[in-house]
Amino acid sequence: MALYIGLMSGTSADGIDAALVDINDERTQLLAHHGHDFNHQMRERIHALCASGIEEIERAGTMDNELGELFAQAALKLLEDAGIAASEVAAIGSHGQTIRHRPPGSVAHPFTLQIADPNIIAARTGITTVADFRRRDMAMGGQGAPLVPAFHRAAFAAPNIDRAIVNIGGIANITWLSHNRPTLGFDTGPGNCLMDAWVGRHREQRYDTNGDWARTGRINTPLLEILLEHPYFALPLPKSTGREDFHLGWLDCQLEEVNDLTPEDVQATLMALSVESIARSIENHLRREIGCEVYICGGGALNTTLIESLVTRLTPHPIASTRALGIDPEWVEAATFAWLAQQTLAGLPGNLPSVTGARKAVVLGGIYPA
Repeated sequence: MALYIGLMSGTSADGIDAALVDINDERTQLLAHHGHDFNHQMRERIHALCASGIEEIERAGTMDNELGELFAQAALKLLEDAGIAASEVAAIGSHGQTIRHRPPGSVAHPFTLQIADPNIIAARTGITTVADFRRRDMAMGGQGAPLVPAFHRAAFAAPNIDRAIVNIGGIANITWLSHNRPTLGFDTGPGNCLMDAWVGRHREQRYDTNGDWARTGRINTPLLEILLEHPYFALPLPKSTGREDFHLGWLDCQLEEVNDLTPEDVQATLMALSVESIARSIENHLRREIGCEVYICGGGALNTTLIESLVTRLTPHPIASTRALGIDPEWVEAATFAWLAQQTLAGLPGNLPSVTGARKAVVLGGIYPA
């Protein structure tokens, strides 16, 4: 066995996903997983770092250290639960926590910043850690994201079958695995981030379990049309986005254009925004092959109302979760960074230029020896 750990905290800043995987030439097998939830205060502090503010550098430095400790603890707890010694693990791949993502086209000097100090992770676990995956791709002219399509291709591609892998995290992204064309991948727009923020504001919940609250509301078509006018949706590929584009402040501005909406109607419309932006992305960019299989992963795979809406909207494409392909949908992203660590240590590229727009495929990340 060749064991690797992947660590991930996404746009929603819900917590840390830790996955232990066995990687060989034939497949990537998920052996164990562990989730460490962030409390409300931690989530609010992380979200606050996604926009400029007072003592921003001081707060970011402190959070970098705190998250490094928490990421290390998550990895050690994963190993404890699995009964695996740290000495048996080849490396940890840590995505960290994104606090700012400014890809090419958004600012004059593009940059991306993920925190959770990998020096601390390596020191506390005694395991070589690979981190800072996005910036090398960006240095080559790429978007720095999404990075998961390279793993999707390695883990989920099949000969003579077209597949779309839809990852619904805070931001949703799609990978198109064509049997005879280059792999495509891009962020489609908001996945769970706006719905999570809205239910947090009105019901003090982390997320809308099963989409039950959204189910009680009615989709407001005028609002949906306004939301779909966001400039991001019209951008050509390659493209990536984040909380910088889709946040409650932006939503509040759009709500000024529509009257007499209940909070649950807004929630239903936000879900429709996620569904419609995903569906349009498949139709507009993936050439709508009738036989294309669609597989869902990410936390959104657990939102039954959202998935029912996607199934209806994407008929006749068959839809299932990535569990059918061998990896539970909640742990695909964490497994991605375990795989990327393996690629880095092997001196192999981790990005796909057809996805990110980088000038060439390159080895990603920095290595922090134990």
